[in-house]
Parts: sequence; structure tokens; C-alpha cells
Amino acid sequence: MERTLVLVKPDAVQRGLVGEILSRLERTGLKLVAMKMLRMDRGMAERHYAVHRDQPFFEGLVQFIISGPLIAAIYEGPNAVEVMRSVMGVTDPTRADPGTIRADLAQDTRHNLVHGSDSVENAEMEISLFFNPEEVVG
Repeated sequence: MERTLVLVKPDAVQRGLVGEILSRLERTGLKLVAMKMLRMDRGMAERHYAVHRDQPFFEGLVQFIISGPLIAAIYEGPNAVEVMRSVMGVTDPTRADPGTIRADLAQDTRHNLVHGSDSVENAEMEISLFFNPEEVVG
């Protein structure tokens, strides 16, 4: 079984889209094994986005993700990473396929509502950043 981390970002929480997004994620057939609402601090955000540290957009990513509460969730099932990324759509909502979360609901590349792990290896690292093993059910 594969696991993936999903973040419903602060813009989705602020716009009241949590229910709509979670409903779409639930319809993938993957099993929800952990979920919580939290507000990331700067240190956690920097660890989460460490791969982008040398990019000019790094500071903007960090500022955005700490700007408000978010939902962190773990989904489990066959090809979980690929399935979740497919339902989310590509990062730029103007290039995302119709019917995806980002194409239908996102405003722009930064305010794209959701994050999904991009590989099994990164999912494992991201999951350990957000959840302790005892918080995972299943």
C-alpha cells in the first residue's frame, strides 16, 4: 500500500472550500488514514519546502503556507501519489485539466488550494513532518 500526504492550503480554508475538496479526494477511493487542522510555523514550512530553498519563490511559498490554518491528511491505497496528483491537477490552474480541483477552483499558481506529495519517497518524508505514527489509523 502506498501513502501520500495532502495539504488543503490556507486559501482553501479561507474560501470555505475544505468540504468540496475533501469530497473530491474521498471519491478517489483511497482510504483516509489521518487528518488534522494546524497552522504551520516558519520552521516547519521551511522544512516542508526545503527542496525549493534556493529558488526565488521560496520566501513567497513559506509566507503563504504560514498565513493561515490548513488541513493535513494522509491517504492510502494503490498508486496513491499518482491518483491524488491526478485529481488535484497540475500546479498552474490555467493548465490543469477540466474537472480537477485546481482547474475548477484555484485562482492562480500560488493560490492553488492543495498540495500533494510528488513521489513515494517525498510522501514518506512529508508524512513524518506532519504526523506521528500513533496519529495514523489503519
